[in-house]
Amino acid sequence: MPTNLAIDPELLRKALEISGLRTKKDTVNLALKELINRHKQLEIIDLFGKMDPDPDYDYKKGRSR
Repeated sequence: MPTNLAIDPELLRKALEISGLRTKKDTVNLALKELINRHKQLEIIDLFGKMDPDPDYDYKKGRSR
């Protein structure tokens, strides 16, 4: 889906430099993915303390040696 955006050139330059990516497209796509992942992490953090642990869960059973 082609899209024309007015992106701050200084922000884009810094993002290209920090990411080490070669194209503006790859840099913008990475930034969008990181934004989405960050918000998903914040949603998960909000769940801490709101769910009761399963008393029958055996954490040792899931280990492999």
